[in-house]
Amino acid sequence: MRASFSELSFEEDYLRNATRRLTTVILAATAAIATLAGPAQAATNPYTAAGACAEDFGGSWSSTSDGHRTIYSGDTKVGDVYLMYNGSTGYNCVVTLKSVSVGTSSGVGAWLLVQGSDWRADEAAYKYYAAIQLPAEDKCVQYTGEVLYGTNWASNGRYTWGNCG
Repeated sequence: MRASFSELSFEEDYLRNATRRLTTVILAATAAIATLAGPAQAATNPYTAAGACAEDFGGSWSSTSDGHRTIYSGDTKVGDVYLMYNGSTGYNCVVTLKSVSVGTSSGVGAWLLVQGSDWRADEAAYKYYAAIQLPAEDKCVQYTGEVLYGTNWASNGRYTWGNCG
């Protein structure tokens, strides 16, 4: 017995729709796997060190001598940490600018040690940078920055006293 035309149309439509749904699921799964395969390299960070310090704390910020370190995870650059100074207030600002996952909230930290006190930090999931400021007039400082890359924290900084005064 042969199937009628209307039965074939229903079966054909059912198979077409099932094929479309399966194709959509496969494409979505492929996109998810590609996204999770590794940490994404993101767009260029729109902030500068001086701009980030000014955004969070106001004022005018200048770079300092020996005030920059690049942060790597293996061979991959994941960020930069800067020590900045505000001559009007005597404050130092440490800012860590992300180079990976820019625009996406992920782990980043900025640490500052002022002579005579303990390490202080701004560390959380941010889209572009972490920044901290402390008064440091007539005192030496150390600084470090860190960026979460995949499941590992990468860091760099200066762990000797400098920028005294």
